[in-house]
Amino acid sequence: MHIEPGVVEGAKTALSYLTAAGAIGYAAKLSLDTIKEVGMTALVIRSSITTALVLGMFQVLPHAPVGVSEVHLILGATLFLMFGAGAAAIGLAAGLLAQGLFFAPTDLPQYGMNVTTLLVPLFLAGAIARRVIPADTAYKDVSYAQAFKISAAFQGAVVSWVGFWVVYGQGFGAESLVQIATFATAYLAVIIIEPALDLAILAGVKATTDSEGHAVRGKVFNTRLHLASA
Repeated sequence: MHIEPGVVEGAKTALSYLTAAGAIGYAAKLSLDTIKEVGMTALVIRSSITTALVLGMFQVLPHAPVGVSEVHLILGATLFLMFGAGAAAIGLAAGLLAQGLFFAPTDLPQYGMNVTTLLVPLFLAGAIARRVIPADTAYKDVSYAQAFKISAAFQGAVVSWVGFWVVYGQGFGAESLVQIATFATAYLAVIIIEPALDLAILAGVKATTDSEGHAVRGKVFNTRLHLASA
């Protein structure tokens, strides 16, 4: 989902600053909500974990350049379910920034586009989760169908934003459409794989839960991961 240099240039990059500001502003709101719910210490712990995980996904997990962007296995739905929206948003934004600062400085000019492309899909995934997961269901107990809907919302929105930046920067021509289609086709594998990984990870979470349905979770995991909504 890293937009390649040259896709959006010049004055057009101003839009990416605006979209990034809006996305980061909403992420800050979600972070404040987390602080109100579980405290600052929990947010710091969760955000540190998500940042490390995101950086690892970018640098360690397999990834490949596909035309105007790159295909990464970014487990946005997993981060949301495990750590909550606020910590997931911080992790995506901070992990992306750390990658640019320390490993891929050529990505820094596209940071506004890339952070928008990650955060807005996360917000959408959160909205879908609220619709498809009943209030009496803990996240560790979601079905494959529910996990697939959340993951597909995240990954589909990533593809949509990549397509938007391509059309915005290069115009609505045949070449742009081919580039978008090529990237979207390559990303299908991610959309199929991630829900299965989500459930595998959640199965591991269940293994840490004792017979009464409680886990030794402290301030690390999203409260909803183990407990249904009140």
